[in-house]
Amino acid sequence: MSEQQTQERVTADFWFDPLCPWAWMTSRWMLEVEKVRPVDVRWHVMSLAVLNEPKLDELPERYKDLMGGPAWGPVRVVIAAREQHGDEVVGKLYTALGTRFHNLGEGPTREAIVGALEDVGLPASLADYMEKDTYDTELRASHKEGIDLVGQDVGTPVIAVPGVTGERVAFFGPVVTPAPKGDEAARLWDGTLAVASVPGFFELKRTRTQEPIFD
Repeated sequence: MSEQQTQERVTADFWFDPLCPWAWMTSRWMLEVEKVRPVDVRWHVMSLAVLNEPKLDELPERYKDLMGGPAWGPVRVVIAAREQHGDEVVGKLYTALGTRFHNLGEGPTREAIVGALEDVGLPASLADYMEKDTYDTELRASHKEGIDLVGQDVGTPVIAVPGVTGERVAFFGPVVTPAPKGDEAARLWDGTLAVASVPGFFELKRTRTQEPIFD
């Protein structure tokens, strides 16, 4: 019996903001992990706009403008889709949005969001929630759930897995490009779980020398 077959099946909770290209890279890796390890991913929304609210005035002007307005649109649409159509649409819609935003280079435009909704069979009218605060309470609650597990001094993505004593252990990242596949994806997953299992472990980092590489 293989190592994969003897491992217990686990659920990994993944918090993302569709805007972030690095979270997109990590999410594509997690889809590969599902193929090579007994892992099921549950998708959740976090918001870079919410995360940056307390320090909005300290941000560079370009990033400040993004966080103060356009960054709200995609996450609001995903939360509206979840509230109206169930949790099962979240991962599918994220894949459609990320493909258009990042791989196809369409960016977070209304046209791209409408296209993504249509790609997964959801009503285009959900795009109207880009500028509505109807589900902002639910959006903030989803964001808070992930951040409460990992702490404020992070970005997206956040991943939470069962710890060695049953508690949920959360971490930011890994930040990687291109998204690993096959055995490489499995090794990165195993290593990530290994360091996350050490109670006093907090950070392992080096300077990024590449931009995200989209397939």
